[in-house]
Amino acid sequence: MTGVGVASTEPRGGEAAVRELAARCVFPSFPGAAVPDWVRRFLAGGGGGIVLFAYNVPSRHELAALCATLRAERDEILLAVDEEGGDVTRLEWQTGSSYPGAAALGAVDDEPATEAIAASIASELAAVGVNWNLAPVADVNAPANPVIGSRAYGSDAALVGRHTAAFVRGTQSCGVAACAKHFPGHGSTEQDSHLELPALQGDVAAGLPPFEAAIAAGVRSIMTAHIRVDALPATVDPAIVDDLLRKQLRFDGVVLADALEMKGVSAMFGIEEAGVRALQAGCDALIVGHDVGEEGVERLQHALATRVEEGRLREAAERVSRLAAWARPRSQATDRSGAAAAARRAVRVEGDVSLGRDARIVELRPVANIAAGEFEHAFGAVVREGEPVPSADVYVVRDAHRHEWMRAAADVEGAVVVETGLPLWRPARARGYVAAFGAGRASLDAVAEVLSRDERAVPAVERA
Repeated sequence: MTGVGVASTEPRGGEAAVRELAARCVFPSFPGAAVPDWVRRFLAGGGGGIVLFAYNVPSRHELAALCATLRAERDEILLAVDEEGGDVTRLEWQTGSSYPGAAALGAVDDEPATEAIAASIASELAAVGVNWNLAPVADVNAPANPVIGSRAYGSDAALVGRHTAAFVRGTQSCGVAACAKHFPGHGSTEQDSHLELPALQGDVAAGLPPFEAAIAAGVRSIMTAHIRVDALPATVDPAIVDDLLRKQLRFDGVVLADALEMKGVSAMFGIEEAGVRALQAGCDALIVGHDVGEEGVERLQHALATRVEEGRLREAAERVSRLAAWARPRSQATDRSGAAAAARRAVRVEGDVSLGRDARIVELRPVANIAAGEFEHAFGAVVREGEPVPSADVYVVRDAHRHEWMRAAADVEGAVVVETGLPLWRPARARGYVAAFGAGRASLDAVAEVLSRDERAVPAVERA
């Protein structure tokens, strides 16, 4: 790793050139589908790119227009989204994803299917001008994890590694850069790094095989996790980023720090200090959310330009530029029918799940984690913790093993339970049980097919 140090409070060398290097390493966001003037100036001044979220996607057409407007400021930029499939989607936030998520694909365990689905997702991104998908999730999940769960392919490192590599190959076959996350493994934690600093449970080596598989598959970028392995969050720990990822695993692509305003790192350092430490530790690119705003982005750029050694800053900026030059997306044929078939293959059924035409369905919905956001689609009448639960024929739960209120409400004599998270709990009194391995629209549609066999009517997935 190039040497690092603390300089004076003014940029060294050519001030404009150093500020441009700093800008190349920053990836902010903004709300809406209209580009603010400050974002135009940021990109024209060398900004690395923009991370887009659901609030930037009122429609596909408007997203495509937004991406074209951003790219008009400077062609070689990276436009990124989290389009994992399943529970985490930006393109289809209003209706739910047409693609099954990682847990469903892990349950099917068909690597060509995972690769094909990743290519189809990447093709849809390419069609609207997005060239960087912040996926796949390469974490090996543990049952108590509150933020990964069905976003992971499973709890077996070898299986997760195979499907991580398949997703990388499929994504990058369309000229869209993939990003394996969250290094060195957010799965073996029991807290959400959006809200606090989780501690890694067990040996860090246990979570590395999927990242090694991603590197072997040629992944262009890897995202760090704000989790504590030793004393520091991994994102700002040189022992994790530089020693482990760079030197031991020999990864020379872009290392992207997860959003700096997340409490897993900002509570300890603040955004600017976290950004400086992340670059010094070996990261190349930094995400900041729309709440940071123009002034926060400017403060972060100034901190990088004045406090990170210029050689390290240049190395990081050059990696970002190489990635932007490589990421030239090519829209190819999509295959949503294959995705639907994979979602159907993932569904597991136990007992009697037959329903009458007037079946009453209640969805017991937990508080959404920030990564997925609140779903706009629903499978039945939505009930949240603390609200009265009406009697029903079907209870839809999500990670019921983590929610006692959900288990108590759903374990009803003669009912059918549909689990849309990880199927680790079984009701004692229900007559039937269905595991969907995800709550995206593809998975819920597959469940609806199971429940409506023999011409029994089941309500379609609707807006919540």
